[in-house]
Amino acid sequence: MISVVVPVYNEADNIQPFLRELEATLHEPHETLIVYDFPEDSTLPAIAALDPPCPNVRLVHNTLGKGVLNALKAGFQASQGDVIVVMMADRSDEPKDVAEMARLIRGGADVVAGSRYVKGGGQQGGPRFKRFLSWLAGVSLHWLAGLPIHDATNNFRAYSRRVVELPIEGKASFALALELTLKAHWNGWRVAEVPTTWHDRAAGQSRFKLFAWLPHYLHWYLLAMRRAWFGPRRTPVSG
Repeated sequence: MISVVVPVYNEADNIQPFLRELEATLHEPHETLIVYDFPEDSTLPAIAALDPPCPNVRLVHNTLGKGVLNALKAGFQASQGDVIVVMMADRSDEPKDVAEMARLIRGGADVVAGSRYVKGGGQQGGPRFKRFLSWLAGVSLHWLAGLPIHDATNNFRAYSRRVVELPIEGKASFALALELTLKAHWNGWRVAEVPTTWHDRAAGQSRFKLFAWLPHYLHWYLLAMRRAWFGPRRTPVSG
């Protein structure tokens, strides 16, 4: 079974078309975990108003602490599938790519990235500066740090069970995707990618905080570069 983990924050305008698109394109057993922080979230009544209802939806109350990182951790803990896919409810990710990502996980990959920066991928809309930073991070980590994908920051990812059970060190932000991908790569696990097109949201407000979260991304970026050029930090031998 595929577990689709979807963190939400007042996505009433997007959640119904998102769920309809996912159900129309994903034709294998799956569960869709809608992870919310507070009961007043406008996403919940919009889901309840679905007609016909979506039988694969499971609501998950995030009790680990507010914010997207804790929402993703809560979704991982609640998931039951052998493949765990992270998607955004703002319809930025393409549901048609989920089945191929799951196929690669079941074929031996531990992380499959939805990649905007390979042939067949793309990006529609969004702030230019954010797009440039994302492209620069992905390309430089691929060519200079040996990361076997071209898109390091997109959170549209599929993971094997053992990846989402890795210790998570981050304290905030969407940098979780970069952290888990790097850790899988450092463990010698297979990391793959599929082309995908990212779409800027058409409704609602983005919760992405570029300058507040940039240090979290930078931490993992610099650590990846240091390990690639100088090797992993060794623990001093006492005695």
